[in-house]
Order: sequence, then C-alpha cells, then structure tokens
Amino acid sequence: MTVLQLKYVIAVANAPSLREAASGLFISQPALSLAIRELEEELNVRLFERTNKGIRITKEGEEFLIYAKETVSQYKIIEDRYLGKRKEKEHFSVSMQHYVFAVHAFVNVVKKYDSEKYVYSVHETRTDEVLSNVRNLKSEIGVISYTARSEKVIKKLFREYGLKFHQLMKRDTYVYVWKKHPLAKKKILSLKDLEEYPCISFDQSSDNEFYLPEEALSNYEFEKIIKSNDRATSAELMAALNGYSIGTGIMTDSVAIKNDYCVIKLEEEDPLTIGYIVRENHNLSDIGKSYIEELLKYKEN
Repeated sequence: MTVLQLKYVIAVANAPSLREAASGLFISQPALSLAIRELEEELNVRLFERTNKGIRITKEGEEFLIYAKETVSQYKIIEDRYLGKRKEKEHFSVSMQHYVFAVHAFVNVVKKYDSEKYVYSVHETRTDEVLSNVRNLKSEIGVISYTARSEKVIKKLFREYGLKFHQLMKRDTYVYVWKKHPLAKKKILSLKDLEEYPCISFDQSSDNEFYLPEEALSNYEFEKIIKSNDRATSAELMAALNGYSIGTGIMTDSVAIKNDYCVIKLEEEDPLTIGYIVRENHNLSDIGKSYIEELLKYKEN
C-alpha cells in the first residue's frame, strides 16, 4: 500500500465517475482501475462496487476512506514541512469553530511575523474536525467550545485523543440579528419572540458517533431552522430572511459585524465554555505560542 494508492481512493470516492477521477489524476482509466484493484487484493477488502451504472464506494470503503484522508493529510504536512524546508517557509495551522475573535487572533500573529515565505492555514470547521485536526497535528491549536449538555462527551474525547483544554471564557447566551430586523431594538429576547423567524445554525453533521454542537440550546426544537457550514452564507441568510443566530455576544472590531448586525441578550440560558486545545506533550512552535498569547487577550478572570 502506498500514499499514491490512498490518493487514488480519495479521488475515485470524490469523483462522479472513474473516468473523471482518472482525468483529474492525469492517468489512464485502466491504470487507475488496476491500482485500486491491487490495493483491494492486498487489503482483502472490497472498497468499491462495479456495476453497469459505474462505480460506488462500499460500506467498508467509506470506513477506509476516513483513514486514507487522515494519512494523506499527515503526509502532506510532512511533505510541506520537511521537503519545503528548502524554501525556508514558515508553517502554522489552526482549526476552530466559527469564532471571529479566533480569526482576529490569527491575523494579528500573521502581521507580527510578516515572514517573506510561509504556509499558514485556518480551518473553520465542525467540532469533530477541530478535535481530529489537533489530534493528528494537522493543526497545532484548536479553538473550541462546549455546553453543560455536551461537556461529558467532549471531555471524554479530549482524554481519548490526548488533548489538553485551556479555558478562555464562559459566555452567556445571546442572539445575533441584522440591524434592520424587526426585533433589533429590543434589549432582551426570548425564543418565543423569535418563533416566526428562522434560526441560522452551523451544521455539525459528520461521521462521528457523537453529536458535537458548537452553539447553545442545541437540543431545543426550533420551529424554523436553516443549517449552514459557512459564516458568510449564514450572515447573508440572516439579512435576507430576518433570521437569527445564537452565540456568545462577542463583538470584535470586524466592520461588517459591528455595522450590519447587533447582539441582544437571550432570556433562555445555556452558557458556553470556550477555550483552546493542544495535543498533550506537544512542543509548540514560536508562532503557535504567539497565537496563544493573542487568544489569552480574550481570557476572562
């Protein structure tokens, strides 16, 4: 089994057909088919089913795909870091739930270092991917939160993944609405007040056996809810549909957020504990230490 074969499996799983996968990999379709078949024979596992309508991944193939993606990601990190040393590039990666303050901390670090050559990554993603990325050192640091409801599960995963959590703050529950929302002038709102408007929530669907929300009141049965996995899309939906999102009430210096949206205290409470995670016994890079220094500026006493 080779890294190249793993890349082939990922490409075939993501492509609508074997022909298009082969085209994207710049190899012939028979060569790609042979490489996949040889891997299946070596593993004694059927990764794909061949039918008259094409090729589709099996249940065993879906499980294998998860490990293949993790392995290829690790290989890319090694490739960038060590083969890329010839170019003397700075490397740093952080994963986070959808928190603007964490992005601003990252921006400040980039400005501080101002390297001539670098490869920096920001992964704004689902909770399970934040955990996985830090566990696998795809990212040095993760910014993550949990509620009282999800605390036991996520702390269990911290232990299993060998991660250490450092608390930054504990935040009450707030609502974000567009400045022209009919309820924008209110000082406090309840979920009853918001019933006729759609709640815009970040989608946490994943293959993980646990549901790991990043927002408060995740177990509440909203009458109207729209799932999104992109912060910009969520903002557009809030403005266009008079939607709202539930969050921490943190307002950064982001012009778009401050000028176009407002934050209102929510009557119902479900506090969020927010902090950062690192892998246990991992020696942080200098830039990683600087990023944590920026995060600590938001730490509550």
